[in-house]
This record gives sequence, structure tokens and C-alpha cells, in this order.
Amino acid sequence: MTNNLNLNLWVIPLLPLIGAAINGLFGRRFKNAVVNTVALLFTALAFGWALRAVWTLWPGGDTPYVEVLAPWIAAGKFSAPFGFQLDQLSMIMVLVVTGVGFLIHIYSVGYMAHEGGYYRFFAYLNLFMFFMLTLVLANNYLLMFVGWEGVGLASYLLIGFYFLKDSAANAGKKAFIVNRIGDFAFLIGMFLIIQRFGSLTYTDVFSQIAKGNFSAEAGWGFFTITGICLLIGATGKSAQFPLYVWLPDAMEGPTPVSALIHAATMVTAGIYMIARSHAIFNLAPNALVVVAVIGCFTAIFAATMGLAQTDIKRVLAYSTVSQLGYMVLACGVAAYTAGIFHLMTHAFFKALLFLGAGSVIHAVGGEQDMRRMGGLRQKIPVTFWVMTIATFAIAGFPPLSGFFSKDQILGSAFHSSHGGPVLWAVGVLTAGLTSFYMFRLWFMTFFGEYKPGAVDVGEEAHAANAPAHPGHGAASHSHGHADDHAHGHGGVHESPWVMLGPLVVLAVLSIVGGWVGIPQFMGGNNHFEHFLAPVMQSGPAVTGEQAAKAENDSTSAHAGGPSEESAGEEWMLAGASVGAGVFGLFFAWLLYYKRPELPNQITSKMHGIYLLVLHKYYIDESYGAIFVKPLLALSTIVLWRGVDQGVIDGLVNGAGSASKGIGNELRQMQSGNIRSYASWVAVGGAAVIVFMLWWGVK
Repeated sequence: MTNNLNLNLWVIPLLPLIGAAINGLFGRRFKNAVVNTVALLFTALAFGWALRAVWTLWPGGDTPYVEVLAPWIAAGKFSAPFGFQLDQLSMIMVLVVTGVGFLIHIYSVGYMAHEGGYYRFFAYLNLFMFFMLTLVLANNYLLMFVGWEGVGLASYLLIGFYFLKDSAANAGKKAFIVNRIGDFAFLIGMFLIIQRFGSLTYTDVFSQIAKGNFSAEAGWGFFTITGICLLIGATGKSAQFPLYVWLPDAMEGPTPVSALIHAATMVTAGIYMIARSHAIFNLAPNALVVVAVIGCFTAIFAATMGLAQTDIKRVLAYSTVSQLGYMVLACGVAAYTAGIFHLMTHAFFKALLFLGAGSVIHAVGGEQDMRRMGGLRQKIPVTFWVMTIATFAIAGFPPLSGFFSKDQILGSAFHSSHGGPVLWAVGVLTAGLTSFYMFRLWFMTFFGEYKPGAVDVGEEAHAANAPAHPGHGAASHSHGHADDHAHGHGGVHESPWVMLGPLVVLAVLSIVGGWVGIPQFMGGNNHFEHFLAPVMQSGPAVTGEQAAKAENDSTSAHAGGPSEESAGEEWMLAGASVGAGVFGLFFAWLLYYKRPELPNQITSKMHGIYLLVLHKYYIDESYGAIFVKPLLALSTIVLWRGVDQGVIDGLVNGAGSASKGIGNELRQMQSGNIRSYASWVAVGGAAVIVFMLWWGVK
């Protein structure tokens, strides 16, 4: 642990917070140029400070580097400091957040130029950066949780940016509420950690695990239960089944929001938390099984839902859920390095895809329905080429970045003692589906003829009977969010270079970003894995035979030094992954370029299945019927009308009515009539005499 340095890590999250405060408090009075200058300046300074810190500490400095600014919470023997930590894992995260975040800020200058609430948008973006940087730089779970909740708040504000639209406001509330479910489980996990170790600081907890010489649990003990709680927290933030339902609706936010929060940063928080907690998960094989199964199921489940979507952003939304499933699968087979590797490459090509989609939407005047596009490759050539790079990257074609990270996950799933051929096969099938729906998007958007206002009702033959939900019905048109604007330029046009510049940078990263992880059987040295090794091999990785084996799986099973036989097997596994991508490309070409009439024929013959997939297996409707409606009925009938109106208001109103009645009776006694008063005196006297006689007899 290096303590002789003074990197002032606290400055990194503080800088965007200052930008958020300036624009939030005074931005209404600023011109747009001043607003974006403030936002970009403090984001760029945060990125520069992060680069300086990483450059200073790596490769010569010892890690983790910890800065404790002050005591924070102390209760009995428990204490949680306000401190930050920089190690290899947080280095990657902080550079991804600040670097990709800065590019998205630049893009937003052009994309949001004609939008109302300009200052508010950039204040929210900077606020999100502050919380996300707090999350990844925290040196303890409690401070991480502050950032964790903060990005949920910022996400709510950004998703519901167009709060006058009911769909946007509802999407923001949905994201906020669904995330609270996972956050509750995360809290329980933290309470369990406190109960067992008396601390939430990473170094304290993980060192106690290492010194405790724990063995991997055979059943459902402390580490398993804690791991499951942490996993549930991750399913909320990283949109895994069953808590993934908020992310597709989050496309109601402006496109830069989709790129920043729901592709590159916020949704990766759960992956980061699991990787950070690998010392706990390594000792809980049953928890790892659950992690792997949820990740694997989410990957293929979301991929199938992306097959039938016609909204360009919703296709990318389900793709994000699926790719996050890959990362969770990697963590579930104890290949944490592979999961973080895919997290990084995914940040590049998925941010590029979302921003490229925003450029397409910008070009066609706010349209998001791919059936009303087509033939755009000659009209917006720069956008076409960067989207092409991103599409081939996410489909896993070499030598682009997505190939190396996805191949490492699939290879680890095949080799790991926590995985197996079944998980690998599902992963390969998911890769084929990913390739298909991404090239479907590519062909529908950029090839054929431009057809504004046209809808291929054959592919969506149910439109007459289906509700016109965003992304569902044939009647949906410009149904997104901020992207309803037409930008006022007239005709299809290429985006300005303030938007295209970040796309080009992300395209380069999508090409070369995976080269740092080329495995040995391909002639590389997997520098990425070696870089993360000090973090992923620390703590309990060397305690207990099974835990050691699990860690060995994650560090050497796929990218280590294979023999000639294992190298041949690795090439075969990589070939299967690429082959799946080729099959997806071929069928997308056949159905959406060569024979565009085939999708209509297929969907008409498989109408029931098509409807099921198009309506996303009716998961949202099921949640509404099982959870939302009963809760609304409980709150309306029982809590509001029964308890609030019937009991509480009844008691208050009853007391008031009783007091009024008694007052009326007493008022009648004060009539002013002397004869009446004399009668009451006589009655009272008689009552006193009767009482005294009774008392005397007694």
C-alpha cells in the first residue's frame, strides 16, 4: 500500500460536482456556450486528473493506494472512513467513466443544441459523473453505496429529462423503483459483512478473509448468502433478470443519456461490485452457480427480445442487457478479469452504437423506426462507417475489440470448473443471435431504399390488433424522447463534427481496444489480465484448495500458456464464436437485404411466437398483474380508504363530531330561561339528597 504519494483522488469526483453546481444554480442565466464550456471543462479536468493519478501510480507504484480524508461513521467497534482507493480495477473504471463520459459530453453539445432545459441536462450529466466516480473510487462498501444510490438518482433525472411526457416521467420512476429492490438486498449484504467482519473497508474485509484461511463453502453459509444478496443488488443496477425491465424503457431519455448511463457506465456498476467482491464469491461456489445461470439466461433471453424490435434504440437497449449478461456469466465462472475486459470493450462499441444511432435519428429528423429508414449509407457516410465498425465489433469479428473480450468469456465458461459446455453453448448461440439482430439493424438502416413514412406492415402483421406502444405498433413514429425534434435542417443530412468527432474516437477504440487482451494461443500476452492480476489474485485466492482452484480457473484457464493440444482447442472455441457471428450476418443479409420479403412470410407463419417475442414475453404485463396492481389495490383500498380515511380520519372526524354534539347539548342547557335554571337546580338538589340517603343506608 503506497502512502508516500499524494494523488488527491478526491479532486476527481469533486470536479464534475462543481460543474453540476455551477450549471444547476446559475445555468438558467447562461448562454448555451457558457453552459457546455463549464460542463466540458470540469469533465475534461476530471479525466486529466485521473490520467495523472494512473500514470503516477502505474506501473511502478504499489497498490492499492488509499486516501482516507476523514472519519465518517463510528458506532461502537464499527467505523467507516470517508476515503478513496486506486488500484488496477478502479484505474480501468475511472478511465472508462471519465474518458467515455467526456466524449459523450462533447457529442451532447451538438445533439442537444436545439433542446430546452440545456443547462439542466448538462448539470445532470455532471452530477451523474460525480456519483459514478464516487462509486468506483470508494475504498469501502458504504461510500460505494452512496455513489450507487447517487447514480440511481441521476439516472432518474436524466431518463425523465422530458418530464412533461408521461412516458418519460414513468420510465424514470420505473428505473428508480426497480433499482430500489436490488439496493435493499445490497444493504442486507453489507449488514452481513459488518456482522461478520466488523468493517466495510475493502482492505479490512479482504485481509480478514485471507488471514482466516476459509475453505469454499459446501452449502448455503455466510459467504453464499452474502454473495446472493450482492448479486441481487447487481441485477438491479446492471439490468439482469428479473430486474432488467427498467432499462429498455430508459430509452425515453435523450440518446446521450442512453450512451452514458445505459451502455458505458451506470449499468456496469453491478459488474464492478461483483468483481470487487470476488474474494467473497470465490468462497461461495453455490453463489457463483447462481451468478453464472442468471448471466447466461439474461444474455440469451434479452437477445431473443432484440430480434423483433423496430425501434433502433430499443434494439440497442436489449443488446445492452444481453451483453451485461455476458459479463455476469464471466463473473459466475470466476473469470472476473474477462468480465471487466468485456466491460471496457463494451463501453467503447456500445457507446459508439448509441451515439451513432443518435446521429441517424438526428439525420432523419427524429425518426427512430428502422422500417422508415434504409439507404442511409450514402447520405450519412461517416455515421455509416463508424456504425459498421461498432456492429462488427459487437458481433465478435476479429480483430475488433469485441472478439477478444467475448472469446475470453466463452473460453472461460467452457474451461472453468464453475462453467461447462452448456453455458458455453448458450453463450455461442447468444453470439449468433447478437450478430443477427445487429446486422438486421445495419441492413434496415443503411441499405435498400430510403422510405420515410413507410411501414412494412407485413413484418408486423398484428399491428391492427396490437396497441401502439413505443417500439411495438406500426403506428409508432418518432416515439422516443428528446429525439422528437426535427432539428429544422430539412432532408437527410450528416451530423456536425462536434457529434462525429467523438464517434471517430470511439470507432478507433472499438478497433484497437481489445488488443491489450490478445491471449497467448493467438501470439499475444494478454496484458490486460496481467495488469488486473494483483487485484484478482489477492486475498482468499490462495486460501483453501477449492478457492485456489477457482481463482486459477479465472487467471489461467483461457489466456494463460496453453500446450499445443489446448491451443488447438482454444482455436476451435474461437472459431465457433466467429462462426456464430458469420451465421448471424448471413441470415441477416438473406432476410433483410437479399430476400426482404421473407421476414413477412416467416412472421405470418409463426405469428404466435412472433407476437410473444415482440411483446417481450409479456414480462412487463405479468409484473403489472402480479405486483403492481395488487400493491396499488392494497394502497388504495386498504391503506388509503381503510386505514387513512376509515380509521385515522374516522377517529379525528369522530372526535370532532362528538365534541360538537356534546357542545350542542350543553348549549341547550344555557337557554337564559330562569324557570329552566330553577328546574335544573331542583333536579340537582334532588339528586344530591338521593345520593346522601343511599350513602347513609349503605
